[in-house]
Amino acid sequence: MFALRGLAVSLSVFMMVYCVLSLAVAVVWRRIYSWAALHHPVAHMADLLFAVRMLPLAFAFVVTAAITVPSFLLLEPRAIDEPVGLAPVTLGVLGAAFGIYGLVNALIAISNTACAVTALTATADLVRPASPILVLRISQAIPPLTAVGVLRPKILLSRTAESMLSAPELQTALNHETAHIRGRDNLKKLLLHFAAFPGMRRLETAWLEAAEISADDAAVSNCLEALDLASALIKLSRFVPLEPQPRLTASLVHSPASIMNARIQRLLSWSNHPRVAPRPINIWFGVASASAALAVFVLTYGGLLARVHTATEWLVR
Repeated sequence: MFALRGLAVSLSVFMMVYCVLSLAVAVVWRRIYSWAALHHPVAHMADLLFAVRMLPLAFAFVVTAAITVPSFLLLEPRAIDEPVGLAPVTLGVLGAAFGIYGLVNALIAISNTACAVTALTATADLVRPASPILVLRISQAIPPLTAVGVLRPKILLSRTAESMLSAPELQTALNHETAHIRGRDNLKKLLLHFAAFPGMRRLETAWLEAAEISADDAAVSNCLEALDLASALIKLSRFVPLEPQPRLTASLVHSPASIMNARIQRLLSWSNHPRVAPRPINIWFGVASASAALAVFVLTYGGLLARVHTATEWLVR
């Protein structure tokens, strides 16, 4: 009974924190995005949006693992045969269902991608054997160029795309996909599948758009390269997949068309595009802030455990 009571309390706290924070994020993320767009470059915007999206899950996990579970193990009497109320049982079941759903959703995404990649690479051959990132030439025209994989990512290049693009265009297109790999965007997509929550679709779409623009920026460094990438997008735009693509992939061209058009226009006006210079990051300020926060947490940890245990006692009853 003690173990079941502890499990119910832990899952209940997790669900309450996660749901409250998720609802808050769904309401305020646009304001955060609008403010940050004035002060940070697009690459930072993509990172910020992903951090905001994952904040509820990360914070709920920390609160549960670092505070709720220790407070229950240290302060809850083991000899008491205390019944568990309806609220913690209901919330505990919801928490377990959320975890199972997220795990299944992530596994489906992995399986979906693995099957598609296996089919695409059945007759593939190496393009750049000495490259640090594996580039495979595939016979299918769609997708023309895409980054696949999480643990061992690689780039799939269709023969059609290779024949249509000039050498500079192909290089900038490969740079774009390399940026997705270095940014671990497919891993981030996997985490989004695990942390699925109602009302987050627009935030996730905004992150996908920012990630594409961020990869464009990482792929080019001057006007000529921007024009090469824009030309590659235009040439390959006819090969935008009509059907949903494997979930853990990052294609150079994709739907909707509005995002593609915005990327092309941005690249064509590269020299006139206003860019927000990244603010210098004060590492010592971050270290000092983290150290101060940790010190406060350690000094107040005992009292915090007692307060949390009192709250969970009320929850159980």
